[in-house]
Amino acid sequence: MKGTKTGGRVAGTPNKVTKELRETLKQIVDGELQTLSATLATLPARERLDVLIKIMPYCLPKIDSIGSSYDKDIYDWN
Repeated sequence: MKGTKTGGRVAGTPNKVTKELRETLKQIVDGELQTLSATLATLPARERLDVLIKIMPYCLPKIDSIGSSYDKDIYDWN
């Protein structure tokens, strides 16, 4: 009987190692965010700007550019 589950975790059960790793990383990031302002203040302007550019995609949604095109049949002025 191929495709029949006979043991192991129930579908949807989170992986214990992944859960622990995410919690640990979350604690580290939370700690760094608490000191981010002070850390940025110690950096030269160029490095500070570089850091801000790198973290911006995680704070603001990415905006797609809008191309201009037209339908010749709709805008046929000739």
